[in-house]
Amino acid sequence: MVKLLTEDLPLTPQCVHFEKKEDVPHNIAKYWAQRYSIFSLYDEGILFTDDAWFGVTPEPIANQIAYDMSPIHTSKTVIIDCFGGIGGNSIAFALSGRWEHVVCVERDASTLACAQRNAKLYDVPPGVISFVHGDSFMLLELASKRPKKLPKKLRLSPDNTVIFASPPWGGPGYVSDSVFDLSGMQPYSLADLHGAYKCFDHALFLPRTSDLRQIADLVPDGNDKIEVVQYCMNGASKALVAYILGQAGEEVDVETGTE
Repeated sequence: MVKLLTEDLPLTPQCVHFEKKEDVPHNIAKYWAQRYSIFSLYDEGILFTDDAWFGVTPEPIANQIAYDMSPIHTSKTVIIDCFGGIGGNSIAFALSGRWEHVVCVERDASTLACAQRNAKLYDVPPGVISFVHGDSFMLLELASKRPKKLPKKLRLSPDNTVIFASPPWGGPGYVSDSVFDLSGMQPYSLADLHGAYKCFDHALFLPRTSDLRQIADLVPDGNDKIEVVQYCMNGASKALVAYILGQAGEEVDVETGTE
């Protein structure tokens, strides 16, 4: 299922703005304490689902990634945020002014409703972000093989489109791994992601301890190198992003990524 939204989704009981520490579930408390680093406009009414606290990119890092991606891929004007969540990265891309069209894809309706609300709180101009309810792997498969099944705004091509993906990492347990095995990342492994994205220029937001050898193995010998950047806050690395050039002539392979 891939649906381009033409109006805001209804907010649900899962769309929450905590105002008092006493209301915050214990497992979220440490993230709530960092709420202004996650969204500087938190007090304006930023909405989260419980799961979003663990997955959203903090605003300073989202802004830096948007800045770092601005000078590259200069001929390309569309960026897909494949795991849009509550909108952290999509908002940063939209406000950077670099992209004519930001496509924010999210499978969970409550989470996507939060993203729509949060983008408005950041005064993202109408129409810059297209919110898509559905599976990003299915979107890419349709765009590659059956584009006429999609609205014109979603007929995306590697010629003008870049992918950003901040996939689930399988829960906070990754923190204890000295070297994180990307082949075991759940629910999508590094191979799943790269198989779906390899014909596009793409950036993967991954755990800070990710096995760099596994990332390097994504490109054949003699091809362009992969750039890997560590992103830090307050002197501590939070995550890394691997910037990978698309491989011309490759087809989208989403067999392991679809529902």
